[in-house]
Amino acid sequence: MPFFICPRCKNREFDSDGREGITQEPPSCHKCDFGFMFELLEDYYPAQATGFVVCDQDGRILASGRGIFELSGFEEPDLMGRDVVEAFSLSDAKPIETVREWGVRQQGKELVIRTHAGLAKKVVADFFPAYDDDGGLLMALTPES
Repeated sequence: MPFFICPRCKNREFDSDGREGITQEPPSCHKCDFGFMFELLEDYYPAQATGFVVCDQDGRILASGRGIFELSGFEEPDLMGRDVVEAFSLSDAKPIETVREWGVRQQGKELVIRTHAGLAKKVVADFFPAYDDDGGLLMALTPES
């Protein structure tokens, strides 16, 4: 049974009747009406301060959700179309490469990002592959406490 999470509002849903994948269009969020839900194989419980970034198969940012501005100072228009590794100056791109190459999730990776103001910030990052034809990935960033 597939689980879905909204990159914008973190709403979680599951496809109990198997109808969400019938059409070619991805399901939209029933809570905030965002254009698509990201499919996960297993349910995921993000921390309250976690922010999501959705990337295409080439690692370019397609959308960012609530929590990214608070974490990084970047607004969504500043990020759209940029390479995710370069946009956040990620300290290690290997988890993204693994997700893209092998289609497996990478969780609990301790990384450093650069904020909009140029400050280094420690985060715990989780990466999830997209299970649709478009490829891509979902990156969840949580500030390290």
